[in-house]
Formats: sequence, C-alpha cells, structure tokens
Amino acid sequence: MGDRPSSLARNREQTANPQEQLFDTHPEVSLDFEVVRQAARQKYTRPFLIIDTAIVREKMRRFRAAMPRVRPHYAVKANPDRRVLKVLAQEGAGFEIASTAELDLLLPLGVPAADVFFSNPMRSREANAYAAAKGVRWFVVDSVDELRRMHAVDPAACLYLRIATPNIGSDWPLSGKFGAGAAEAREIVAIAAKLGADLAGVTFHAGSQCRNPENWRVGIEKARTLFDAMAKAGLRPRLLDIGGGFPVRHVKPIPSIEVIGAVVNEALQAFPEDVQVIAEPGRYLVSDAGYFVCRVLGSATRAGKRWMHWDAGLFGGVIETTEGLKYKIRTDRSGPDIAWHVAGPTCDSVDVVMRDEPLPSDLQEGDFIYIRNAGAYTTAYASGFNGFPLPEVRVFESRPR
Repeated sequence: MGDRPSSLARNREQTANPQEQLFDTHPEVSLDFEVVRQAARQKYTRPFLIIDTAIVREKMRRFRAAMPRVRPHYAVKANPDRRVLKVLAQEGAGFEIASTAELDLLLPLGVPAADVFFSNPMRSREANAYAAAKGVRWFVVDSVDELRRMHAVDPAACLYLRIATPNIGSDWPLSGKFGAGAAEAREIVAIAAKLGADLAGVTFHAGSQCRNPENWRVGIEKARTLFDAMAKAGLRPRLLDIGGGFPVRHVKPIPSIEVIGAVVNEALQAFPEDVQVIAEPGRYLVSDAGYFVCRVLGSATRAGKRWMHWDAGLFGGVIETTEGLKYKIRTDRSGPDIAWHVAGPTCDSVDVVMRDEPLPSDLQEGDFIYIRNAGAYTTAYASGFNGFPLPEVRVFESRPR
C-alpha cells in the first residue's frame, strides 16, 4: 500500500537502510504517492506518466546550489515534453540536444539558440547546417572526420572535444561508442589548429547513473591537461562541459548532488574564472518528479513460472529495466511477494521487462502498477509498436513558485 496522504503534493523520503544513510544523508524528493493513486483512479485510458514540475524546479535549484559555477544545460532527450522544457527555461537552464527535432522543440519556447549545445558527436552534414542556420554556435566533436565536416559547414562554429574518461561505478558505462582517446585528442587538436577551427572546449561523460564522484574529478583533470595542449597549439579554450550522469535514487545508494558538487567545485579551481562551465543533467532534473503508471493485463503460469503482462513494456516506456535499472515498484496489493516474470503487451518475444521480480502474489488483472521516480527515459523511449498507444503525459505543479 502507499504512503499516508500528506498536505503537499510531494513528500520527502529517507531510506531506512543504514548503509544508504551513510552514503547519502540528504532526503530525496519524490512525487506524493497518494496524488498518483488518485490520478489513476479518476481517469485511466492508457499508461501514463505524471510529472510534478514543482519537483523539477526544486531539483534545478538544488543542482545550482551544489555547483554555483556550473550552469545546467538540460539533456532534452531525457524528457522532451514541452511543459517540462518550459519550466526548465523559466528556471534558467540552458539545453543540450541530440537532434534538430529537439532544437525545434526549444526555439518556439523562446530559448535562445546560443543557449543550446549540440552534443551528439555524430551528426549529418544537413543537421549541422540546419542548427548553424538557426543560430546554434556550439557543436561537439570526437573525431577528425566530424571536425572536418563541421568546419566545412560552418568555419565560425565553436567546437568542443569529447574525450574518453573512466565510467567506473556508473550503472551504464558510456565509454567506447563516443569519446576521443589521448592520441586521438592530440590529433584533433593539431588538425583544428591547422584548419583554423575554433576548437574552444572539452567535454566528457562520467557514465549514466554514476555513483562514483571521482569520475568527475578525473574527467576535469584530463580536461585541464587538454586545455594546456590546446593553448600550446594556438587555440583558445574557454568552455568546460562536465557532462551528465548525475544519479537519482532508485534502489541503490547514491551520492547526493552535494557530495558530487564538492568534488567538482574543488577540481574546478584549476580553471580560470573566465572559463565557462556547464553540465548536461537530464535524469537528475526530471526523474524524481514522475511516476509511471500502467495496469496488469493478465497473468499466466508457463513452465512453472508465474508471468504477469502489463499494458506497457519495453516498447511502451519501461525499457531501461533491460539494462539493469531497478525501479521501486508499488501496487495496491499486500500479499506476500513471489517471483514474477513481467512482460509487456506486444507479441514480440523480447518484450520482457523483468524476470524473477518480487511482487505481491495477489496481483491480478486490472491492478495498477506504480513505478516510482520514472520521469526520465520512459515516455521518451516509447513507440507505437504493434499498434499500442503511446503513454499519456500528465503535468501539474503542486505548489506556486
């Protein structure tokens, strides 16, 4: 069952796990469960994500307080809902995009193109040209090929180099697909100087759901070394982007943003004050603000295993469980837990959300499933595969600004 009703539309929860208390003693916010249950009971036609933008505002302010020198540039891919983007713009966020479609979401909201950073390291020539024509100035590169392509499209573009850094302690290491190694970075710097390209900054990514603050320290130290190499080559480095990966609480202990901020703030002392410092938080700003709600379609026993099918699965927003993310799942049932295999509604055999997940034994057709802290990478991943509807997104604000 859920928490007791509260007077606010959100509550603060502290885990009773002593180890986690030591790891992060700061209370984390979460959307009030009673509000979520009432929303489901009042109207349910399909799976939905409910977002409280008061929590989005609070997370934004907490991030800035923890790292005063770092301006957050929200990663639009985490949750591209227009209402969420508008709130973040009101709170002073910049934005990071991975496509021109994301750029087109921002510009009608009055977001200045100069506040948008194109951080996808592999873009089409047409995407580069389109973004540059709209006024985007900052473009990431992590290869000689992308450097040459971007410089050919817009010789005046400001470029920043993504380097490979350790992803130790992150739930999803992101090194490998992107990020220049030491030798590659030196080559990119040399060719940028030869071309006269404005290679003006360095970025890295600590890994998604990074629970090791030292990854940021190592990344910043590597960036400082590269700044020196860039200056020596005649370039003018002036941007440091410390990327994303800032964790939110699910079932594992996390370092608070204040703990991460202390590491970052100390490392940033190696950079002059005139260096612009940004970050790319996505999950951190929106995940805690949301609950994802779906329903049990039915259950079955196959080869001695209990199966439960939901009306949302891998293709309907609950895809990150396949990469190891463990959500806190709530229900209205109180029976003893048993091991369930959980699948989505589609006919595709890969649509299995989790296996041997402990959930109440008395769950049955029509019951609601409430997935906590699911404001990021749920509806953004969803598709209409097999003809099932996309989840609804409900946005509200629980208190005045």
